[in-house]
Amino acid sequence: MIKTVRIGIIGSGGIAHAHVNQYKKLPDVEIVGVADVVPGKAKQFIESQSLENAQPFEDHRKMLEMDLDGVSICTPNVSHHLTTVDALRAGKQVLLEKPMSVTLDEAVDMVQASRESGSMLTIGFQPRYDPNMKLVQDIVQSGKLGKVYYVETGGGRRRGMPGGTFIRKDLAGAGAMADIGCYSLDMALNAMGYPRPLTVSAYTSNHFGTNPLYHNEADRFEVEDFGVALVRFENDLVLQFKISWAMHMDSLGSTIFLGTDGGLKVEPHGTGNWSGVWDGKVGSMTLFHDFMGQQTSTPVPVIEHSKELFFEKVRDFVDAVRDGLPAPIPGEQILIQQAIIDGVLRSADLKREVSIELPY
Repeated sequence: MIKTVRIGIIGSGGIAHAHVNQYKKLPDVEIVGVADVVPGKAKQFIESQSLENAQPFEDHRKMLEMDLDGVSICTPNVSHHLTTVDALRAGKQVLLEKPMSVTLDEAVDMVQASRESGSMLTIGFQPRYDPNMKLVQDIVQSGKLGKVYYVETGGGRRRGMPGGTFIRKDLAGAGAMADIGCYSLDMALNAMGYPRPLTVSAYTSNHFGTNPLYHNEADRFEVEDFGVALVRFENDLVLQFKISWAMHMDSLGSTIFLGTDGGLKVEPHGTGNWSGVWDGKVGSMTLFHDFMGQQTSTPVPVIEHSKELFFEKVRDFVDAVRDGLPAPIPGEQILIQQAIIDGVLRSADLKREVSIELPY
């Protein structure tokens, strides 16, 4: 058993601060290296975070030559594939920020690298650690809904468009679909045991992001700010997926699961321009069913908790590294949602339905 888990950080942008802040809470963790391609940025990050025992690197491969047990990968989306594969092949356990990759082929390559190296690849979806997300999964898989045949998920911010690297196609690869849509997909797909998708028919647009009335970087906005898709799965299951960074509407609605014996409605938590997406808590839940031949609905009590979801994600990774446990959120699973996002973007570009081919 590893006594002290030695961690390296690849990428020192905003999300890296969140990772380091949580690692610092764990007494059995030492951050020993930080890598960033921007000259001087890793050193500046180390100083700002008071990481006295960490060495700075401009080349992540040099850092991977160190005695490391695991790495957090916090780079822009377009770099996830390269840095993850390099880390896995170097024998390091990997906690990768979402989204998993830009394309399905990249995700497949990452999973293959994990299998060949024997190194763990886990993807950072902290909403899974909300006990209410587990409750949604338990209800769907309990059989109370009967056969689930239709699911609707997604989320929409009235105004909640990021900027910088998030809106550059060469760095982010995709926009709202990958940024917040991946949370919505994980919520629904995880509840259903990650079924295999077959086809996708989708539409995307960026009417708000490219309009200077709504975004101060409109001339540099290259990704989608809205998307909708119909996804067909094995076992005659259909999912409607919709997401928006900005719109003239207060909400894109609830997440719903329709089954032959019942239905479940799940409302997002919070209010305001940046709410309405599944990157955090659950608002309310209602079970719709018949009782004694009568239509009825039952409120599902929301579990109150004080968990720091990001901390739970990081701690779970450290526990897995230290104790040799399986990946908490395995890459093989998230590869499926990456296949859907990849299909959405292909379908929207071709303006027709496309097939999804999975290698596993």
